[in-house]
Amino acid sequence: MKIYKFLYSLFIAFTFFTFVSCRNHDEDDASPEATGKLQLKFENGFNNLGDIVLNQTIQTSSNGQKHQFSALKYVISNITLIDENGGVFRYHYNNPDQGAFIIDQAEAVAGISYINLTEIPRNNYRKVRFGLGISQDAYLLGQDGQGIFWQKAKTAGMAWSWAAGYIFTKLEGKYGTSSPTNGFMNHCGNMGNTSANNTPDLYREITLDLPTAARVSKNITPSVHILADLNQYLSGETAVKLDNSNDMAMGSSQHLVQVTNNLTKMFKADHVHND
Repeated sequence: MKIYKFLYSLFIAFTFFTFVSCRNHDEDDASPEATGKLQLKFENGFNNLGDIVLNQTIQTSSNGQKHQFSALKYVISNITLIDENGGVFRYHYNNPDQGAFIIDQAEAVAGISYINLTEIPRNNYRKVRFGLGISQDAYLLGQDGQGIFWQKAKTAGMAWSWAAGYIFTKLEGKYGTSSPTNGFMNHCGNMGNTSANNTPDLYREITLDLPTAARVSKNITPSVHILADLNQYLSGETAVKLDNSNDMAMGSSQHLVQVTNNLTKMFKADHVHND
């Protein structure tokens, strides 16, 4: 009898401990202070189909030009998450050292480039906003305020001199009529302090609606799959034709303003995994 009473008491104690542990875990997860992680996956393709293979994939523009990329890179910064009630969370806003990333097709894994965000407040997010390039506010913090990312950008070939600034998008490859045989380089970016230099500001922010909510919690790390349709480069809002007047353009010329405006339309949030 004593053995049965002992086992019964042990069972009750175990059940109580399990209940309290589970309740505390649930309360921790439901706490407004709880944080989790979120992943952004970028896939570069043409017409939102498939990934681009550098030096292989060929596309024909609306103007009939065939083109392919040998280099395809762009800078993502100022990531902002907007929840279902319109609340906004800014991820290291205007802090390139912690909140700017380089998407490089040459480093994509099975066609995907990953950005992993940490310390994201628990919430259900319905929109994501991000900058294409580096904002003037961030750049004007000075080189000392972004030394880590500046070095990354220099190493990746995504920066000129400090006075000239960052390269926001780097598109290189070949183009032609019957086949891509002529080389091109289009490097879009601000020319330093745009106000002082009286040059166009090519930094753009893009807001994407998510098809389903990204439910960030301690137990769920959503993965947001973003497709980038590089057909927008030459066949977007403004149809662009490459020739010897613009195929080696760098900076913020009118041609590169058109290219930038086209590229801001290339992103689409395709689906969300809440795993």
